[in-house]
Amino acid sequence: MGLEKASDMYKFVWANQWEPGKSTQHAFDCYVKHFGESECHVNEDIAKVIEQVPDHDLLVGGFPCQDYSVAGTKAKGIQGKKGVLWWEIDKIVAKKSPKYILLENVDRLLKSPSSQRGRDFAIILKCLAEKGYNVDWMMINAADYGHVQRRRRVFIFAHKPRKNETCELFKDNFFTKTFSADVKGKTIEVDLNKYADIVNVSDTYNQGKFLNIGKMVDGKVVMADYISTYQGEKKVLKHVIEKKVDEKFYLKENQIVLAEKTKQSKKKERVTADGFKYNYAEGAMSFPDSIDRPARTMLTSETTINRSTHYIGDDNGIRILTPVEAERINGFPDAWTDTGMPEKFRYFCMGNALVVNLIEQMGDILTDYDKEEL
Repeated sequence: MGLEKASDMYKFVWANQWEPGKSTQHAFDCYVKHFGESECHVNEDIAKVIEQVPDHDLLVGGFPCQDYSVAGTKAKGIQGKKGVLWWEIDKIVAKKSPKYILLENVDRLLKSPSSQRGRDFAIILKCLAEKGYNVDWMMINAADYGHVQRRRRVFIFAHKPRKNETCELFKDNFFTKTFSADVKGKTIEVDLNKYADIVNVSDTYNQGKFLNIGKMVDGKVVMADYISTYQGEKKVLKHVIEKKVDEKFYLKENQIVLAEKTKQSKKKERVTADGFKYNYAEGAMSFPDSIDRPARTMLTSETTINRSTHYIGDDNGIRILTPVEAERINGFPDAWTDTGMPEKFRYFCMGNALVVNLIEQMGDILTDYDKEEL
C-alpha cells in the first residue's frame, strides 16, 4: 500500500502471506480484499512455494528476528537453521537476482544474538555481498520523522553497485535522501571480506553490534549512530483520536485498577540459564497515556490488560484504543482491517504492521533513485 501511494510505477507480480497454525487466514483474506483475487497471492508456507516466485525488479518483505546461525556440512555445503525466514529470502535473491531489495526487521537485529553481538546482521550482509549487492540500512523511529508512533524498525535496502558509489553515510545513502540525519559519536568500519564465507562469519564474527545507520560497498562497512534533523510537522496521539467512541471500549473500575498497576515501576530478581542472578527493573509509565506525545510502539497484545496497551482518558472515563485509531497510528486508512476478521485480530494485525507512511516515503526515494545512472 505504501508503494502504491508513492507511485503508479509499482506493479505487484506476486505476494505471499501465511500465518502458521491458524485455521482461518484473516491477514491473507484482508490482503485479497484490498488487492484483488489473483493466483499471484499465495497463502502457503513460503518454503514450499519458492519455485512459484516470478521474475521481479524489487523484492520487499519483513521477517522475524531469529537465530541466523549457519553450519557447514560435507554433504550439503552451507546450511542455515530451519524455520528461519531469512533463508527463504536468501534463496529467492539467489534465484531471481532482483535489482532492488527492501527489507524490514526489529531494531535488535543489529545487536543479536546477545552471546555474539552483531553476528546475525553480519550474516545477512555477507549473504548479500556474496550475491553482488551493496547495502544501505537505517534504524528509523517513525516518531523522529513526524509520524504518530514511536516505532523503531531497521530498514535494509540492497542494490546492485552504482556508478561512483561511495561509503559516505549521510550523502550517498538511500535513506538519508529523505530521512535527514547527522552523525552521533564515532564512525566505525568493518571489513566483511576478511571472512571466507557465511559459515566463517557465523563461527567467528567478533566485531560487535552494528550501529543505527550504515552502508556496505564491496563487502566493506561504514556505520555510525545518528540523530534526526527532521524539522517538519510532528503528529501526536490526539491527532488520530476518534471523537465518538462506543462505550464497550471503556474500562470498568476493576479493570482500571489492574491496568494502572501494570504501569507502575517494578523490580524483579531474575536468574540466567547458567544460574547468574540479577535485578530486572522497569520504570513507571504514564496512566493514562499522554495524547500530546506520539503513541508508543503498538504490539500484537494491544487491548489486553498489560503494560504495553495504550489507555486514553477523556470525559467519559478511561478506555482502550479503537481499531480505527490503531490503524491510524500505523498510517492505514480507516477500517482497513474491517474485512470480517474478529475485532481482536484487527489489533493483532496492527501490532505486526509497518508505519505505512515510511514506506510511501521510501517509494518516493526509489522512484527517483531508479532514474539515476547505475
